[in-house]
Amino acid sequence: MTNVSNQRDGLLVGKRALVTGGTRGIGIAIAKRLQASGASVIVTARTVDTALPEGIECVQADLGAAEGISSVVDWIQSQSGGLDILVNNVGASDAPPGGFEALTDEIWANTLDVNLMAAVRLDRAFVPGMMARGKGAVVHIGSIAHKLPEAGATLAYSAAKGALRTYSKGLATQVAPKGVRVNMISPGFIETSGARKMMDELQAHAGISVDEARESIMRMIGGVPLGRPGTPEEIAELTAFLVSDRAGFVVGAEIFVDGGTIRTT
Repeated sequence: MTNVSNQRDGLLVGKRALVTGGTRGIGIAIAKRLQASGASVIVTARTVDTALPEGIECVQADLGAAEGISSVVDWIQSQSGGLDILVNNVGASDAPPGGFEALTDEIWANTLDVNLMAAVRLDRAFVPGMMARGKGAVVHIGSIAHKLPEAGATLAYSAAKGALRTYSKGLATQVAPKGVRVNMISPGFIETSGARKMMDELQAHAGISVDEARESIMRMIGGVPLGRPGTPEEIAELTAFLVSDRAGFVVGAEIFVDGGTIRTT
């Protein structure tokens, strides 16, 4: 497969970009791809345990807390005065098993803070500056989970991503007249390091091969007609397109990148 994240096109030269949750998985792939197009890229993460490519700056913060958002906003405003591109990628679900009864108020609040409110707060901080300049692009990274909610540990996560979709649509309508484009990407099964860890655990627990573990996960989500998981670089390539002028007429879209798992919307 072509390593699309290394393609250099210069389409984002002079642009300032923030990618949240940008030190691993989909986030770091997006950060690298935007940098390859010429953007100055900042990422955020709660912990920084991997070396970042030269030129990509990191602000360490917990975006699940309003204080963490404020620290990121203050740092960026002091360094560059704003953003041209905002990719709200951060997202997580650490709810315990046990169905809806195990999802306490605290778990619901934490899940909504990370998967919905982090994007809401950052948009509120940076989109007005984009509107004042008459141009900007925001991408929300969702999940097909909001189309395939299960009554398990990911129920709160699925609901939060569904709320993010509704919010994203409404925001896109409001800010488009001011030159700011808002869109959403909802990935399916993407083989990140986190997904590989899940595969390793399934392999060890069930005594099956890595390939069988991968197939088991694909069956679990209803199948992937393409026959394989996606890669972080494939999400990054679409993101780079959406934030560039090539996608100048794309507003309020939700694009499923799932190998065909979602049959209809």
